[in-house]
Amino acid sequence: MSIAAFAFRLYLAAVFFFVFLPIGASVVFSFNSDRFPTLPLADFTVEWYAKAFSDDKIWDAFRNSVVVSLAAAAMSTFIGFSTAYTDFRYGFRFKAAYLALALLPPTIPLVIMGLAMLAWLSQIGLSGTLFGIIAAHTVLGAPFAMAVCRLRLHQMDRSLEAAAWNLGASEWAAMRHVVLPFSAPALISAFCLTAAVSFDEFAVAWFVSGLNRTVPVAILEILQGNVDPQINAIGTVVFITSMTLVVIAQIIFMRRNRNG
Repeated sequence: MSIAAFAFRLYLAAVFFFVFLPIGASVVFSFNSDRFPTLPLADFTVEWYAKAFSDDKIWDAFRNSVVVSLAAAAMSTFIGFSTAYTDFRYGFRFKAAYLALALLPPTIPLVIMGLAMLAWLSQIGLSGTLFGIIAAHTVLGAPFAMAVCRLRLHQMDRSLEAAAWNLGASEWAAMRHVVLPFSAPALISAFCLTAAVSFDEFAVAWFVSGLNRTVPVAILEILQGNVDPQINAIGTVVFITSMTLVVIAQIIFMRRNRNG
């Protein structure tokens, strides 16, 4: 192994260590019987998990997060795929501006996005509802779904659709039997990725959720005013859920690309 390759691997290891050390510490302290995160560790316990998940408010927050993440992921995947297919299939004036607008939401500061969503949803009577959170998270998730689907579609031979049309298939039949099967790995990956984004999102949900709290909002309310080890337990569950979704999305997308 060359010195450059060794240095690069050492750099990557340092980056991952820096990023995941706080998360790892939170996981470890979630099993620590001491109320405060101090070293050396006290006895092993699952008390904080039992205490957190015996609270009906926490279960309500998890239920809200699951409903919102699944619904937002489905809508984000549909919108993202539709936008990516439009880019793949059609050429039109101002296409670059169209794509730039489609990818704009992640570049906007979340506080600004939350305030804008609050103002807009208040005007149509959806502020403080699950539908409002779903709409806000769909706006945030659709660009990620579009990016994943766009990568997959640009690997497809453009003549496949034309061949299906020449064999008598309608545009919808070609979409169903050619485009969607080819795009299936990207659609599954986009769904998992946007579900993880929605499940973790806090800032926008805090502005628009009202009494329908999601898990990140519930964590903030527990944190205010005291140090509660329940946060480590809930955070560990959220982290494992999100990482599982992201890893599934990555495995599916990379495996299909490698097979291709």
